[in-house]
Amino acid sequence: MALPVVVIGAGPQGLAAGAHLAERGLEPVVLEAGAAAGAAVADWGHVWLFSPWSELVDSASERLLVAAGWARPGQAYPTGAQWVEQYLAPLAEALGERVRYRARVVGVARKGRDLSVDSGRTGQPFIVHVRHADGREEQIEAQGVIDASGTWASPAPAGAHGLPALGETGASRAGLLCHSIPDAAEAKELAGGHVVVLGAGHSAATAVIELAQVARVQPGLRVSWALRRGQVGNAFGGGGADELPERGALGLRAKQAVADGLVDLVTGFRTERIESESGRAVLVAEDGRCLTPADRVFVLTGFRPDLSFLTEVRLDLDVRLQAPTQLAGEVDPNVHSCGSVRATGAAELAHPEDGFFIVGAKSYGRAPTFLALTGFEQVRSVVAMIAGDCAAARRVELTLPDTGVCGGSGIFDVPADEGVSGCCGPQPQLVPLGARGPR
Repeated sequence: MALPVVVIGAGPQGLAAGAHLAERGLEPVVLEAGAAAGAAVADWGHVWLFSPWSELVDSASERLLVAAGWARPGQAYPTGAQWVEQYLAPLAEALGERVRYRARVVGVARKGRDLSVDSGRTGQPFIVHVRHADGREEQIEAQGVIDASGTWASPAPAGAHGLPALGETGASRAGLLCHSIPDAAEAKELAGGHVVVLGAGHSAATAVIELAQVARVQPGLRVSWALRRGQVGNAFGGGGADELPERGALGLRAKQAVADGLVDLVTGFRTERIESESGRAVLVAEDGRCLTPADRVFVLTGFRPDLSFLTEVRLDLDVRLQAPTQLAGEVDPNVHSCGSVRATGAAELAHPEDGFFIVGAKSYGRAPTFLALTGFEQVRSVVAMIAGDCAAARRVELTLPDTGVCGGSGIFDVPADEGVSGCCGPQPQLVPLGARGPR
């Protein structure tokens, strides 16, 4: 009997992998650490996606669901919760017992071979070590492993060095720091106080917009948005040039919140320590600047891949992004990268460990701006490779929408008033920015 292919994670890409494997006659075992399908997505269920339903459904998954009587929702933009309820949960149900919950993968290796052993390595099956919620452990033999575990459980810290800031751990334990986007109820509870948002990506912009809506009707709420870089870069996105209209609108709304005086934008702020003052958090930058004591700090500085359970797998990862080396050059925010990232497949996701692939947001390592469409194409190609269909694995079946902005982060130490934004040279800013303190 042929061994199964183990898929780590029952999120959008993990479940899609299960559907593609089943369609090709390969037996998937999908292992999910959470209690239900799409557990990570459910954590940000109140957030609206900027992709429409047409870009949130995988092809093989749709074929499996349609056979069970499912119909794709319309062209509206769902929330994370709606994505789970109307797509991910039904998909997991269609896959049935192939999906196992509360099953955390704590190790992957070659059977009888640790990382250092060459002899006979490729011919050995994988061993996937699983720890269940009740404490029971098991090891599953597999012909291939697809890691679609994502990065949600590994948020980046507030500290400017990539390490937690001094005092960050204590502030987090005290409930002053949060790594998720506030919902409307949480934002309203903060009215009358001071809130700090750290980060320059879509999550930070979404948080700023949610908080600004409350500040507009309850002027007592003060919001500071702190960026590490000395310039705004592409924090406001591509606006009308973005081929995903809702993604472009997100940046424009965040920019408007700053222009309307609802949000103070502080640039060049690299958090060195977080002090406690009367039950509030005081962020102190490397240059000595302090923000007004905050009732809550939303640390939305990105995510990192969890590689702790892959120590016995031979990986080829970029030293900066922790993404597969062949993919890293396409997604590296440090380099000139205008427009969209091209679709990638098994060739770019391959590692020295034959039959092992990292897909989904985790495949981007520390790089931002991952789209569900990208992951679905990755999964299609990877499963084709595992099935031995090399022609299908090499074929590209996706054209990604353009972001409308330069993907480069800009020159790290250039201050906002020197007028450089992104790696494509000067761009006019509609909002006057500066390394100024809070209101």
